[in-house]
Amino acid sequence: MLDSDGSGEYADRSVSYSTTRGLYAPKLFFNKAIPVNIIVCLKQILDPEIPVRDFRVDAEKREAVRGNANLVTNIFCENALETALQFKEKFGGKITALIFAPDSGEDSLRKALAMKADAAVLVKNDGAAIPDPLAVAQVLAAAIRKLGEFDLVMVGRESGDWGVGQTGGLLAEELGIPSISFVDHLEKKDDGQTPGLRVKRQTDNGWERLDAQTPLIVTVTNNEFNVPRIPKTRDIMMSARQPITKWSLEDLGEDLGVNAAEIRAGGSYYEVVELAIPVKDVNCEFVSGDTLEQKVEQLAQRIADVTRAL
Repeated sequence: MLDSDGSGEYADRSVSYSTTRGLYAPKLFFNKAIPVNIIVCLKQILDPEIPVRDFRVDAEKREAVRGNANLVTNIFCENALETALQFKEKFGGKITALIFAPDSGEDSLRKALAMKADAAVLVKNDGAAIPDPLAVAQVLAAAIRKLGEFDLVMVGRESGDWGVGQTGGLLAEELGIPSISFVDHLEKKDDGQTPGLRVKRQTDNGWERLDAQTPLIVTVTNNEFNVPRIPKTRDIMMSARQPITKWSLEDLGEDLGVNAAEIRAGGSYYEVVELAIPVKDVNCEFVSGDTLEQKVEQLAQRIADVTRAL
């Protein structure tokens, strides 16, 4: 693939960021003695591998019906976690998995722990089943502020159910820090000058490589190198005994910044007007004839008739 400038080489783009709210000052963290605090935000969705014949929607509630389908971690969130784990293995640090979900979200956190995340936090969603991206971003931002100091926040580029792809950008706005989208690789910038992150992101025309300082939010997309690892049986068993921090919306206190009742209502960022499964009518006609030549002639005539009718 070519780089975004068509040269076939990565273009080094040194990006200077300034925060809009002054909440977090840039911190250069690549001294091995200083741990890198990474927060990976997860989302739990209906299993996309559900057979089409079993998929149903509730037209009145305007949401998918779970039925017997499993709930799984969104694949792009797992790509983000895998990218964070590879970064930690190379440069050190601490990874905290964070999710805003009902009690079932604990399954996603247990899997993250089995994949070798260091800590897990569940903010319980006891309201609307599908809160809008702004409501999710507000809750995640409040939880991140409650967790304290961090260097890097990683989210999946979009979810496998609604595919809105806005939570990362809205979360950056809530925290008042910069964001980079469609990232597929992170590494330490080690050019002997200003330390920081070197981020590779996908574009329509190839790749861009950006230099950035922390704190930073990245939305992660998939590539051949961040396919989620399969946890070992021993790690799965160990994860079942690890503690998970659980917070209600009230526990977030002033960090939430909005009315908890509005979050429970699902937010008002946008409204789903209608949800339905597309219906496609298919008519099948059989060509008649005593011989192969007659059948071919009948087929050709039918094709001609249909073509003229268009």
